[in-house]
Amino acid sequence: MLDPKYLDDLTRRLAGSLPQGLQALHQDIDRNLRAGLEAGLSRLDLVTREEFDVQSAVLARTRAKLERLEAQVAELEQALRPDGAAR
Repeated sequence: MLDPKYLDDLTRRLAGSLPQGLQALHQDIDRNLRAGLEAGLSRLDLVTREEFDVQSAVLARTRAKLERLEAQVAELEQALRPDGAAR
């Protein structure tokens, strides 16, 4: 879910950019903008920054493990060659 502070800031900026005549309805506009933004953003396939960072860390660990395993397989293949020579 999106940070409520970010959403409040965004609705405040959008409402502040409205013409003077509409700013009299400021509270109502804030509420409606916020509801509209929440509805629109909830339909998007978004992840939080925290979730993104966690998955990035998992991917980095997986890549490191893959590199270690590839090196180990290469060593084992080398050891199994009858003449020990590289192909």
